[in-house]
Amino acid sequence: MSERLDQWMDRYVLAWSSNDEDHIRELFTADAVYDPQTADGEWEGIDEIVQRWQEINDSEENWDFQWLPLVETDDLAVVTGKTNYFEPPTSFRNLWVIRFAGDRCYDFTEWYIEEDSG
Repeated sequence: MSERLDQWMDRYVLAWSSNDEDHIRELFTADAVYDPQTADGEWEGIDEIVQRWQEINDSEENWDFQWLPLVETDDLAVVTGKTNYFEPPTSFRNLWVIRFAGDRCYDFTEWYIEEDSG
């Protein structure tokens, strides 16, 4: 795993924890596209990314996240992850495709599926 990916993922988790606008902006280029693969469609540009991210507003004490790189090239990373929410207890498997311009992401796509708790 490259230092760039490790640092970017650390910054992503920090932004997820803090929901701080500056932390979110540090992750993405101004014209980035964030595609959560939902019916609401892509988030286009850093201003929409910040707005939509902050609307979700996950409490930092309500989740845990582990991740591993699957593929990494000069400008692309594919990451698998697992998110556990404590209340209500829910777990998701994650797959992220991250396209880089330097140390920032210009195209982010995520897929997630809820794990069966039974």
